[in-house]
Amino acid sequence: MTLVANAILILALISLLIWIVLIIFRGGFWRADQCLAPVSMPIPSLPAVVAIIPARNEEMTVGRTITSLMDQDYAGDFSIILINDNSEDDTVTAAKVAAQGTDTVTIIDGKDLPAGWTGKMWAASQGVEAAKNKFPEASYFLFTDADIHHHPENLSELMAKALAEKRALVSLMVRLRCQSWSEHLLIPAFVFFFQKLYPFAWVNNPGNKTAGAAGGCMLVDRSALEKAGGIVAIKSEIIDDCALARLLKKDHSIWLGLTRSTTSLRGYDRLSDVWQMVSRTAFVQLNHSAINLIGTVIGMLFIYVVPIASIFIGFLRQETDLLILGLAAWAMMSIAYTPTLRLYRRPIWESCLLPLAALLYTVMTIDSARQYWSGSAPSWKGRPNADRTIR
Repeated sequence: MTLVANAILILALISLLIWIVLIIFRGGFWRADQCLAPVSMPIPSLPAVVAIIPARNEEMTVGRTITSLMDQDYAGDFSIILINDNSEDDTVTAAKVAAQGTDTVTIIDGKDLPAGWTGKMWAASQGVEAAKNKFPEASYFLFTDADIHHHPENLSELMAKALAEKRALVSLMVRLRCQSWSEHLLIPAFVFFFQKLYPFAWVNNPGNKTAGAAGGCMLVDRSALEKAGGIVAIKSEIIDDCALARLLKKDHSIWLGLTRSTTSLRGYDRLSDVWQMVSRTAFVQLNHSAINLIGTVIGMLFIYVVPIASIFIGFLRQETDLLILGLAAWAMMSIAYTPTLRLYRRPIWESCLLPLAALLYTVMTIDSARQYWSGSAPSWKGRPNADRTIR
């Protein structure tokens, strides 16, 4: 066997060992089993909750979001505040139509963005202040995006989890839309990678420092948020949901899980739509570090591309050992991906496409770094910021 062949064989072995370690020692992330349970029995006394919806240019979805919140079966007091962050479309009109004149929904216009704030955090902060003033009795905030459809029992289930387990934060990775070809290829993979990055079992273990959250649906204990410094403590964070999770987990217990019932209304019909979503935050996740970027690229290639390359080369060169190692790593990869595919009701054979999805996400991450180094910072719904260093 030549030196090159030996090197390829070693790479294939390393890839297989990495998958063994991930499956056994990475918090069982691949099981996709951290799910919010239905409420088993009525809760006699429920705290007052205010839903806070930062909204900018959401006329196509905000009405359905508000309607789904108004349809909640929650037995406690529940109100809704929408912050219109200088929308350039008919977001406010759509929200008013959905509210149907009820006093349950309050719509406020966002103020100009101060220096040092991201757009979404400034909108959320204004919503919190409005909630404190108008609903002082509320002890929980439900932070939700303006493109989320909440199933009727969602708030009751979130609150049951928060009260039963004394969680300061209960968040859901809502079920993302998965209809177009680009969504079939990339959305389950996105959820799989998110679980690998933030193993939900570790997040939900008070003894583990790992903290993560999904910003589309987060129930937050008001008292815990205020003691942690409030929204102002994360005012400049681009990945604000995970920043909030880290903030709260310093002194409290948090929970992150999956759901089939509460869903995102936002579509990613084209590859470019997913590309924009990922490139906005990928390099932020790496702390804008070139070393972290290089390590991530090498890691993604080792984990997802080397097994396929090993199979291909092993077959062409009739190297049985290389072929077996590649097939073993690919099989473990596919088995690990299967529970997430089932969550999204996708056929199991699509596990074969995970290496392609991983390669695309790797290129998106590189492009995220390119955008940062070229001076193109991320924005929220296209909203320009007062401080151009933070978008």
